[in-house]
Amino acid sequence: MGFPKDFIWGAASASYQIEGAAFEDGRGPSVWDTFSHTKGKVKNEDNGDIACDHYHRFREDVKLMKDMGLKAYRFSISWSRVLPEGIGRINEDGLSFYSDLVDELLKAGIEPFITLFHWDLPQALYDKGGWRNRDISDWFAQYTKVVVDALSDRVSNWMTLNEPLCHILLGHYLGEHAPGEKVSSTEALRLLHNMNLAHGKAVQTIRKHAKKPCNIGVVPNPYSGVPATDTKEDLDAARAFTISGTSRGIFSNGWWLDPLLIGEYPKYGIEAMGNEFPADMIKDGDMEIICQKLDFLGINVYTGLVIKHDDVHGYKVCPHRNGYDQNALKWAVVPKVLYYLPKFLYERYKLPIIVAENGTTLPDWVSLDGKVHDPNRIDYMHRYIKELKRASMDGIDIRGYFAWSIMDNFEWSEGYNERFGLIHIDFNTLKRTPKDSYYWYQNLILHNGDNI
Repeated sequence: MGFPKDFIWGAASASYQIEGAAFEDGRGPSVWDTFSHTKGKVKNEDNGDIACDHYHRFREDVKLMKDMGLKAYRFSISWSRVLPEGIGRINEDGLSFYSDLVDELLKAGIEPFITLFHWDLPQALYDKGGWRNRDISDWFAQYTKVVVDALSDRVSNWMTLNEPLCHILLGHYLGEHAPGEKVSSTEALRLLHNMNLAHGKAVQTIRKHAKKPCNIGVVPNPYSGVPATDTKEDLDAARAFTISGTSRGIFSNGWWLDPLLIGEYPKYGIEAMGNEFPADMIKDGDMEIICQKLDFLGINVYTGLVIKHDDVHGYKVCPHRNGYDQNALKWAVVPKVLYYLPKFLYERYKLPIIVAENGTTLPDWVSLDGKVHDPNRIDYMHRYIKELKRASMDGIDIRGYFAWSIMDNFEWSEGYNERFGLIHIDFNTLKRTPKDSYYWYQNLILHNGDNI
């Protein structure tokens, strides 16, 4: 026993990170265009103007995906490529790019998974208030309908939002991502609420207008605890930490999952915030809009924390040991997170799980033999997928795994400083070189994970 025979083996990307062609064929600017062209915001003053030039090279890239044996490819739509002002006028050239990409994927036998929003909010909508403006949920629904009308005759799998936590908290609370704001916790929750409304209206729009049966999910990046030992006390402590609405303040998972999947903001989180919780943001009918029936829960998983039982607080975070295993960004390597996070979320929310992102960044380069040797990425993926397999064998409904990323790309505020890809990109020549991990994953897919 292991993964189901119809398990989805895929890889993922995001529009601003790989497409390039930032000022071509009628695309409007996004907040990431503005942010990355603002001095000091991105390492080395990098930007996504060209990125991987996937816009012009997508057929070459799909050929590499096909050769790898991918069953599915998760990509996002650039909202401002389709609607340059965010609403109103449709850019047919932008829509044609995605239509051609979908056709190329289907011709290669690869199932498209579309993410509607992966952080690149149209600058024109940000200028109208962005996520502060409650009307944005209707704008997002209008945009969703345009995409669904154009692609749902061939696309069945939809993801509404990617990592709302990162977009709101890194982009609007800590100021590390676009648009670079630093708002209060209260204001951050107001932004989140409008984003939740956008998700709900997008789900309604897809259900109403899709031309073929559809599977719809959302993709948060919940942070998980891993029990320090196999005792029931530590297991319960890790579960409580993972599900809590207060363990990490407004970064805690309950704030980002419960509204969408249960239909309420976490009571213990509201109590902890006291007068800082903006109760007036919730209007009649909002929670019914937000909490839509979903077909799966996507999760982006990279690292986690080790949790031990504590008699006073219920749980405590154990510091990573000296010299802990880490990637190039100093994120701890914690393979068991891909067992415990799906387990905890499946037990609580009763939704099938798709791992929508998992991977690691390493200082890869092309060796003298013309190849890219990345044994630590292979080891990382092996360890993590082995734990995911254990979850599947223990009865957790795991539907798929998407490696992050299909290729090296523009890694947001890190610029081109980090390499997460299975395919190496020379950002001067744009030459693609499959890494050793590409071939390892190819073999894993061929055997449906039975060889780990």
